[in-house]
Amino acid sequence: MTTTAQLRHAPSPVRRARGFRRPTRGVLARVVLRAAVPLGAVAVAAFWYSGARPQTTPAVLFANGGELCGLLGSYLVCVLLVLVSRAPWVERVFGLDHLVGWHRSLGTTVVLLVGTHVVLASVGGVFRDSNPLWAEVPHMLVTVPDLEAGWVGTGLFLLGGLASSRVLRRVLRYETWWTLHLALYVGIYLGFWHQLTAGFHFVSNPAARLAWILLYSAAGATVVTWRVIRPLWRLRRHVFQIEKVVAETPRTTSVWLVGDHVEELGVRAGQFFLVKFLTFGHLVTAHPYSVSGTIDGRIRFTIGHLGNHSSAVGRLRVGTHVLLEGPFGRFTAERSRAEKLLLVAGGAGVGPIRALAEELDRAGRDVVVLHRASTPEELALGGELGIALEHRYIPLVGRRKELGYDPLGHRNVARQVPDVAEREVFFCGSPGMADTLLRTCRKLRIPPQAVHFEELSFS
Repeated sequence: MTTTAQLRHAPSPVRRARGFRRPTRGVLARVVLRAAVPLGAVAVAAFWYSGARPQTTPAVLFANGGELCGLLGSYLVCVLLVLVSRAPWVERVFGLDHLVGWHRSLGTTVVLLVGTHVVLASVGGVFRDSNPLWAEVPHMLVTVPDLEAGWVGTGLFLLGGLASSRVLRRVLRYETWWTLHLALYVGIYLGFWHQLTAGFHFVSNPAARLAWILLYSAAGATVVTWRVIRPLWRLRRHVFQIEKVVAETPRTTSVWLVGDHVEELGVRAGQFFLVKFLTFGHLVTAHPYSVSGTIDGRIRFTIGHLGNHSSAVGRLRVGTHVLLEGPFGRFTAERSRAEKLLLVAGGAGVGPIRALAEELDRAGRDVVVLHRASTPEELALGGELGIALEHRYIPLVGRRKELGYDPLGHRNVARQVPDVAEREVFFCGSPGMADTLLRTCRKLRIPPQAVHFEELSFS
């Protein structure tokens, strides 16, 4: 375990408050943005209805249903792009972890809509042409413009959807998933082109085609602006390289970066960056890593060895250049509204908790930290927390089977922190730990608005 110099963070601007209050900042923006998506879907459905074929034959009914599913799926594709565009005006309101969660949910809906569109259109063709299904598909490929692009795009959508399923995500490497997910952009373009050239609502309606092109152009421009142009523009002022690599525990490594104009990034304790190390084995993808401290123009990331990418950070060389995109996240002191706080860390989650603990402590808040680990050797940054908080730092060490109880169960948490019901709770750790702590907070009757956590997985 390595203890470093005391880290400094800007004092929290949050005023103290008695009890728990839900923050009102951004409420109007959240309401407007939440309402925009269903209202847009209603507008798309109205557009479909205005141009739907009036006949009630089976062929027309199936074709109309297929058109509706295709239009709604295409509209939601644009919503998906905006959700993961990393546009600050959206991320500040909802938090990138929530946006990614909605992206997953809507992605499943899009896959189902696209699949239903294909099935209904094919069945409608069977009724229209009086062909069996196995003969209708090649017939449609010959007679429908750019249907090949539509089929390929659909295949890429289905492939990306399957790759993002929970079953396959457990066995796929992050880099493999990322590559398959990237292919969805090709599928989006192919589906868009097929819709313009063969869609019943667009073939004879130039105004509708223009509106659809503008919709997709706006979504695409949002992605290009915030995921490509903005990071490249920042390179003018912010160039980072590795200053040192420190093994905190056998499965946790801290990487210190040094760079220019760090203060201009406006990073707060608890936030994270998308980090890309410009060296072999790390060039393909950027991974989300939380900031565990900043001092004198340096940034520290404390990274748990959870996969191929994170396990290889210990072999990075001093001087390696690094691209940072961010900061992101709302897991910050600004969300706290109580004088007393309980911070809970597990594994790599100690990084943002370490940073938050110091910022809140320097602001005069009553902070207690619970640090969960299976063995003493896994208490990364525990020495720093122990020095900063003294008796308010409580390590919870041991495996559940050996202890005979869960250290994060409600009885033990209440024993370690008797006034826990009066505290706001911030926690960061594995999904299993999050589930346990949510149950604990419910049993301890801590209000939901007083419980804060953030997920960093984008897959």
